Amino acid sequence: MRLALFDLDNTLLAGDSDYEWGQFLVDRGVLERESYEAQNRAYYDQYVAGTLDIHEFLGFALRPLAAHEPADLERWHAEFMASRIVPMIAPGARALVRRHGDAGDLCAIITATNSFVTAPIAREFGVPHLIATEPEARDGRFTGRVAGIPCFREGKVRRLDEWLASLGRRLSDYAESAFYSDSHNDLPLLERVTRPVAVDPDEQLAAMARQRGWAVMSLRQ
Repeated sequence: MRLALFDLDNTLLAGDSDYEWGQFLVDRGVLERESYEAQNRAYYDQYVAGTLDIHEFLGFALRPLAAHEPADLERWHAEFMASRIVPMIAPGARALVRRHGDAGDLCAIITATNSFVTAPIAREFGVPHLIATEPEARDGRFTGRVAGIPCFREGKVRRLDEWLASLGRRLSDYAESAFYSDSHNDLPLLERVTRPVAVDPDEQLAAMARQRGWAVMSLRQ
């Protein structure tokens, strides 16, 4: 058995879906531009630097989900997919996912971005499994809080282990486990798989990949 795991933002996508969702809501007039845009950029910079407090960020990122009706959110997301996400799909990303699927590998997207934003993106790629940060919902509406463990850094490893356990499996059951990621924030999971792949990596991950002899590739050419 082989397992293929794909990070989403800046890996399969040539951009960050969480950041772009916030910018989309700002551009659409749903959120106030100056304060939200500045805070969104600040959190993204912290993510890049490896200093992001994920719980603080999620309190910010999930708030718009709680403030609006689910029907409005779904309508906006359909527009967001067409105008922002599809153009961000890296040229080689569909081919990479298809190659693993055609080989019969168990495929999953694993991402820190919440599942409301990312579930339609996983469907666009035809990836049957999504491991993402889960926004809490009650009585058909989002609460603005996170449910369970955020799928970020070490939390990504825990969420993967939980998902595999739900299938009656463990990571060690797979003769090959590949994880494609761009970010040094994903080092905890990259260090767990048998085939870590740095995809259009950030500076820190590129240095680590060179040091450890990990594969490096680009999906943007």
